[in-house]
Amino acid sequence: MKRIVECVPNFSEGRDPQIVQQIVDRMRQVPGVRVLDVESDPDHNRSVVTLVGSPEAVERAAFEGIAAAASLIDMRKHKGAHPRMGATDVVPFVPVRGVTMDDCVAIARRLGERVGRELGIPVYLYEAATRPDRQNLADVRRGEYEGLREEIRTNPDRAPDFGPAEMGPAGATAIGARPFLIAFNVNLGTGDLKIAKAIAKAVRHSSGGFRHCKALGVPAGSLVQVTMNMTDYRQTPLHRVVEAIRSEASRYGVAVVESEIVGLTPAEALLDAAKWYLSLHRFSDEQILENRLAEEDEDITPTAMLDAVAAPTPTPGGGSVAALAGALGAALVQMHAGLTVGKAGYEAVAPEMQEILSRAEALRASLAEAVRRDSEAYDAVVRAFALPKATDEEKARRREAIQAALVGAAEVPMQVARASVEVLELTKQVAAKGNASCICDSGVAGYMALAALRGALLNVEINVKDIKNPDVAVALKAEAAALLAKGKTLADEVEGIVASRM
Repeated sequence: MKRIVECVPNFSEGRDPQIVQQIVDRMRQVPGVRVLDVESDPDHNRSVVTLVGSPEAVERAAFEGIAAAASLIDMRKHKGAHPRMGATDVVPFVPVRGVTMDDCVAIARRLGERVGRELGIPVYLYEAATRPDRQNLADVRRGEYEGLREEIRTNPDRAPDFGPAEMGPAGATAIGARPFLIAFNVNLGTGDLKIAKAIAKAVRHSSGGFRHCKALGVPAGSLVQVTMNMTDYRQTPLHRVVEAIRSEASRYGVAVVESEIVGLTPAEALLDAAKWYLSLHRFSDEQILENRLAEEDEDITPTAMLDAVAAPTPTPGGGSVAALAGALGAALVQMHAGLTVGKAGYEAVAPEMQEILSRAEALRASLAEAVRRDSEAYDAVVRAFALPKATDEEKARRREAIQAALVGAAEVPMQVARASVEVLELTKQVAAKGNASCICDSGVAGYMALAALRGALLNVEINVKDIKNPDVAVALKAEAAALLAKGKTLADEVEGIVASRM
């Protein structure tokens, strides 16, 4: 079973999309991580990012996000409706598949120690904490940035678990492990904050409300909001809390205007609400079309990719296809090496084949990840061009964002090109020494890797032509030329080896 961990870091910036994008891009650079969702709220001045991937990859990505936020967000200037104490305010790890809560606790503690040691940021463990008074995030964050900045230096009870007992511009960070949580907000048809606070008090567990509900009353533009963390949607369903809020609000002559979910949510939580409101007492999850399709079509991934490429949309496009070609080449190298290890007559090369197998596996994973990242890089360019340009300040910000996005859009295919050359190097080795019965497969691997290289460099070229920084453009062009020359030579050598062993 593939091991998957979710991480939902909350960053104290929801008004400047460029800052949020830079933080997210740092995390996306980590192989093996998918950014599933980014939601920014200007009233809260907060962004919530949802990552998934292997435990090791997600841990590395979380560190990169914290480091980026520390360099970009100054808590001394931060204002927002949501409680917060740091540039990266909270980083929870959630077990999804093949991992336990204890695994996530271990991740939280390792990351906390590293953040404190390398970044000099005070770190508080919550829920993963060894201290009972730090199990609840609200207790950890008490006083927020302004209060904790003074108290951390003088009150031993407020000393961090890791890092210095002193807060800089990045503030402090809470890192923990928890079950799946739904961030759920209900907006009320009034601007009276007292009403929202009274309703929040009625529904939150700490003041006598629902067991798995944490709630606050906060401003939301011209309205007010009951903002909640639902810590166990199975024990405390969303619809039950909504109905309680509706009932409480009616006492004040106030209506529930709308609700929102921040980030991702399990389908089960919404299905439970649908069953309740529609009185579907004999409804089965097997009646949901998508569930049945997922069960029936186990080979959906290749079809989905082909359909996505064929669709009349810009992404996924040639860059993603180039990355997929490289991943297929790496997979064939991995197969050839695997079919050599343990075979009679190939004992002498078994250690070398085992090393090739491991390297090919890593390249395959990196190139497969680039299939998605290439589309995301293109989408970032589109978002940059869509930024407002009414004022001189907006125009300057837009130009800067476009240039940053173009560099990112060139860097992803450049990474594909580098990896494709590595695949060609491994192909040459396995073709020369591997199991002769698989020599045709190495031939195909070579062709796929060369196609990946050429396709990736086309995408580098199309982005480089609009990059204004001459140093960056020249460096990218020079590396592209060197990679192409090396790749062609390797491809010719592979073709010669395959011909001689056929």
